[in-house]
Amino acid sequence: MSKQDVLLVYMTAESQGEARHIGRVLVEERLAACVNVFPEHTAIFRWDGAVHEDAETAFLAKTTKAQFKALAARVKELHSYATPAIVAIAVEKGDEAFLDWVRAEASPTTP
Repeated sequence: MSKQDVLLVYMTAESQGEARHIGRVLVEERLAACVNVFPEHTAIFRWDGAVHEDAETAFLAKTTKAQFKALAARVKELHSYATPAIVAIAVEKGDEAFLDWVRAEASPTTP
């Protein structure tokens, strides 16, 4: 496998609790090797024709391209937002041992 098969998936949630719940499910179901949940921050965005400013939590999953579609579908099932932010960023370079770990842990075939 190439380094480019590993993804970082940026997501946001309305609370740390929601982000932690989604993150735990993704790791337990082997859709992600690891999820980092960041402190609450302020989001300023346009929605339904108006500008909003709300607190939310960002979280980042380490996974593979092969798992992305299932990960995104699972996040949508668990998420409170109608249109959750789910953005995949391809990893171009990284420590090979770490990338191997991500591949192994984000695999439905790993026991």
